[in-house]
Amino acid sequence: MAVLSCEEDFTNIDSSVLTNTKFTTSSTLEYITAKNSPLERVQSDNISRRLGQYLLGVYASSDYEKLEASIVSQVAITTGLQVIDDENIYGADTTVVTKMDTVFLKIPYQVSLNDDGDAYVLDSIIGDPTKAFNLNIYRSNTYLNVYNPEDPSKINRFYSNDVFEKIGDRLNVDADFPLIPSVNDTTLIVKRKLFDDSIATTDTVEIFSSAISTLKIPFIRIPLDEDKFKELFLDKLESSEFESQDAFNNYFRGLIIEATGTEGSLISFNFNNTNTDLNPSIEAYYTNTVLKSGSIVLDTITKNNSFPLSGFRVNTFAMDDKVYPDNDEIIIQGTAGSEGTITLFDEDKIKELRDRNLLINDASLILYINQSADTAHVPDRLYLYQDNTGVNAGFGQIKDSYREQLFFGGELQRDANGTIEKYTFRITKHVSDLLSGESNYSPNFKLKAFNITDFPSSIPLPNTVSATDTIFNNFSWNPKAVTLFNSTTANTAKKAVLKISYSEDNN
Repeated sequence: MAVLSCEEDFTNIDSSVLTNTKFTTSSTLEYITAKNSPLERVQSDNISRRLGQYLLGVYASSDYEKLEASIVSQVAITTGLQVIDDENIYGADTTVVTKMDTVFLKIPYQVSLNDDGDAYVLDSIIGDPTKAFNLNIYRSNTYLNVYNPEDPSKINRFYSNDVFEKIGDRLNVDADFPLIPSVNDTTLIVKRKLFDDSIATTDTVEIFSSAISTLKIPFIRIPLDEDKFKELFLDKLESSEFESQDAFNNYFRGLIIEATGTEGSLISFNFNNTNTDLNPSIEAYYTNTVLKSGSIVLDTITKNNSFPLSGFRVNTFAMDDKVYPDNDEIIIQGTAGSEGTITLFDEDKIKELRDRNLLINDASLILYINQSADTAHVPDRLYLYQDNTGVNAGFGQIKDSYREQLFFGGELQRDANGTIEKYTFRITKHVSDLLSGESNYSPNFKLKAFNITDFPSSIPLPNTVSATDTIFNNFSWNPKAVTLFNSTTANTAKKAVLKISYSEDNN
């Protein structure tokens, strides 16, 4: 919920204002201390937490770190696959010749309906979608396992800056495949080949959101090397490597979908659709020609196999090491970009405010956007959490985030003209506990681009809290960025402040 800065609103929303003549209600602005806090990495696997979105592509802005996002994923199989079914059904003196028609990596776009409801538009793209970035696909030699090989009693973790070993040459036909997202990429024609490479028939590959939909879903299709695929997959379908998913995972440890470039766009993809047609996969089409005496065609059998990009995945982020100056700005960039470190009070200020014996009605942290920086893709929401390092292990949730989650804030706010303006967090319980002496713990706060996994695991009942509610795990696939003013800016109206509304004893 947005918190307006007028005094009436501070005393009407979830406050503890005393209105009798023994108390005076007022407010104060406390200027905070903030600095940039660049990140080296974030945990980016789906082993311990189900990630819904994965980023692929390039996002470049002169105001922020350039981001090249790639995806590493296991590949799923079904058992009992055969290239040639019922090979002996045609009798003696018959042979079967298998021809690869095509094999490609399919990645459906996320889409929404246009205003008229009669066509799709592409969703979840930032950057410049008119410029191409480069894609290459490799076989991974890094085993993605659920348990930490150095300590099998612990769940494994992979991070955004992990390096995955490549084995062999690239799998895509065209080096540095240039990808420009297009809503028109909805149809692929597959030419079915006979034993002599002549065309027997054609298939049309299209994707729909449901059985009754008539609107085609656009999808990326990256041609893969047919000979390499035949060697790695088709020639081994009936071997021990394909006997089970575990055996296959050890043999073919996954795909590396690597994005590089100096320009282009960053695209978010969903790998967990209930409609499996919308999930990324390797699609293989091949034709078996049954010959008698080596030349007489008895039968033509067209086949296709789908190998979903399923199982464990990791999003890797190659980011430029941009050095931000120590000035009046706080740079917030998602993924493994940059966060802010915020100190609300020093010890002298805490003592000064405690000595006044204030009843805290509302405490709101207000952070204004620098409009002169790149604001093309600002986060719709920021998130605030506790930096417990040095005192307690790891990071923690702020009390207000799980006690008053609906009022915690962090959403992007606009001014009366609709221009993006600021972000506001209500941290009343944290400040009240600290200034009343109920708590002596005053950690630094960290400020980041919001990810849906940032919220506490549950909203506890009154007067209860579980251990998991207080733990913060820093996952992030939100690539957006924004520049905020610090409290040192010369623009007094845009300083980062903590506004405290309080009641004070007149005696």
